[in-house]
Amino acid sequence: MEALLYDKLEKQAVICRLCNHRCAIKDGRRGICGVRENRGGRLETHVYDKVVARNIDPIEKKPLFHFYPGSLSYSIGTAGCNFRCRFCQNADIAHMAQDGKSAIMGHAVAPQQMVEDALRAGCKSISYTYTEPTVFFELALDTARLAHDKGLKNVFVTNGYMSREALEMVAPFLDAANVDLKAFTEEFYDTQCGAKLAPVLETLRSMRALGIFIEVTTLVIPGANDGAEELGSLAEFIAQDLGEHTPWHVSRFHPTYQLTDRPATDVSKLMEARRIGFKKGLRYVYTGNVPGAGTESTACPSCGNEVIARRGFSVLQNRVSNGRCPDCGGEVHGSGLG
Repeated sequence: MEALLYDKLEKQAVICRLCNHRCAIKDGRRGICGVRENRGGRLETHVYDKVVARNIDPIEKKPLFHFYPGSLSYSIGTAGCNFRCRFCQNADIAHMAQDGKSAIMGHAVAPQQMVEDALRAGCKSISYTYTEPTVFFELALDTARLAHDKGLKNVFVTNGYMSREALEMVAPFLDAANVDLKAFTEEFYDTQCGAKLAPVLETLRSMRALGIFIEVTTLVIPGANDGAEELGSLAEFIAQDLGEHTPWHVSRFHPTYQLTDRPATDVSKLMEARRIGFKKGLRYVYTGNVPGAGTESTACPSCGNEVIARRGFSVLQNRVSNGRCPDCGGEVHGSGLG
């Protein structure tokens, strides 16, 4: 299938405008994502009809805590990614086509079928996740349009590296996103992800301006992005540029893929990051990958009382009524909170 968002160059080369790598691709070669290939001057996507992961998840698993909490989200993903994260937890599918030559696995599932399945399962939304939704943009866009027409919400779980053109194209159908803000230095993005920080920050600002609901996740990696100064700068960016009511998830790292020389994040470091987030003005900061730590529940920012009780990905109780705390009437920010 012909890909969207590319320009033709001389000698049958093309430049892809889907993400901020803006790959110049010669005839017969693939872009960094490994799933978009130049065939005779025509850029084609290999993953429009190759879904490699398809599940019904709680929305909290994305993680989204302030977007229809307790609801189910029909979740899909394909092979491929435009990052090369050394700590990737889904490397088997994200980097399936990393060499630019390997066969790309997956099952043919049409957008209409996925929308019907989501409705039949009682899902409130469809999440484009597991790898990077930008690289299966054509499939995500067609599905999102159909889902929107049927009253389903659409969610991107993303590294935030899509181009402005891609974001504006999907924005009318995109309701929410959880964006991985992996660190707050260009060095980290360069050495650990094969990308740049600045485009991610710009995407986050653009999403907010376009009215897309945002939550942010940072995987806290020992000795890589866990310094108090860096975490403080990151939290300050969220508070000032995205808004103090933007939820921030600080998640525990476990050694994996190419980053096995570091220990799992000490829980005390996550608690420190959480305190830093609140100190910088954020109203909602959560820990991830440490179920039962007592920092997964939502407190009213006005009175401090617990209004949504969680353990792991499960909502145990939701006391929010029409977006308000039942105790003091203060606003609890988000969409579809009750």
